[in-house]
Amino acid sequence: MQVSAPLETFVQPLTALSEEEKLFQSTVRRFARDEIGPHVREMDEAGVFRKDIIRQFFELGLMGIEIPEEFGGQAGTFFQCVMAVEELSAVDPSAGVIVDVQNTIVNNAILRWANAEQKKRYLPRLAADTVSSYALSEAGSGSDAFAMSTRAEDRGDHFLLNGRKLWITNAAEAGLFLLFANAHPAAGYRGVTAFLIERDFAGFQVGKKEDKLGIRASSTCELILDNCRVPKENVMGEVGKGYKIAIETLNEGRIAIGAQMIGLARGAFEHALGYAKQRKQFGKTIGEFQGIQFQLAKMTTELEAARLLVYNAARLRDAGLPFVTEAAMAKYYSSEMAENIASKAIEIFGGVGITKDYPVEKLYRDAKIGRIYEGTSNIQLLTIAKKLLER
Repeated sequence: MQVSAPLETFVQPLTALSEEEKLFQSTVRRFARDEIGPHVREMDEAGVFRKDIIRQFFELGLMGIEIPEEFGGQAGTFFQCVMAVEELSAVDPSAGVIVDVQNTIVNNAILRWANAEQKKRYLPRLAADTVSSYALSEAGSGSDAFAMSTRAEDRGDHFLLNGRKLWITNAAEAGLFLLFANAHPAAGYRGVTAFLIERDFAGFQVGKKEDKLGIRASSTCELILDNCRVPKENVMGEVGKGYKIAIETLNEGRIAIGAQMIGLARGAFEHALGYAKQRKQFGKTIGEFQGIQFQLAKMTTELEAARLLVYNAARLRDAGLPFVTEAAMAKYYSSEMAENIASKAIEIFGGVGITKDYPVEKLYRDAKIGRIYEGTSNIQLLTIAKKLLER
């Protein structure tokens, strides 16, 4: 059999970037290093993300990457969202998750499911100055997301929502919330409905802010709905179809969590590599010892494998091809890898690695959430196995 062209003309490495993507990547990397880097420790200790940096996110277009230009966005790609999350997370994973939720969860959902009027009303704000939040989880519904107790009662021209949401990212800063409540509890998950809720709606309140182990500068709060009045025009999609919006949106969001984890791991690895070249013991740098060399070799191999999984899932999504299994693989492996690399980085630093004088201690704390939010590692394994058995 003859081949009309060499294989390399058909196959491009998944990590290969176009010139436009390289420019975007370098711009975000430089911004993260110069503008976020000096404030990381201060924000972590305070548990508050600087408002001026969030304002810069908007000015750089990082909060509306996929939003069309007609609505004030950048008309970019999902892959660019993933690159932005990775680059920000290499400096501060708290920054990465703020941009992640805005782009790959809320903006993405509105672009896919909102009607023309809702897009016209909210997308320009999300591109310009309004942080958004995604509210699904509750005290009794984590992995079992549709066991939610928040209710939506139809009152003719509006719904009245009652309940509480927990562990809601970006809640302290958000002006718009994509929130899920059950409008027909007897129908189970088929009653779940998506609502676009503005912060100043009557009966809506942002409650307690959690004091967390990691990603401390990223706000995580409870939401309280006490006869919250939501106009019917703020139902996104059809009543009772919120479960579909939630599932499909999270499938994409998991790719970005994978990106957050590879960014975090890259940051930890680079710190460890730099330290190994400088720290001296027994008359030479510790990087000259084979034991350290092997650890660094394993770390960079795991990191590259995770990057390939994440980039592959993102490329599939942009191409309109099936990606659910690949997203689950990317999220599962990247989160496991990030925790491992952050731990190894501390070991390379030795005793100083557990002090706050060096950044690897924070990255290790930040890594833990990767195996938990937007679907635990066990949920990802369940998804992968289920898809395998469906073949």
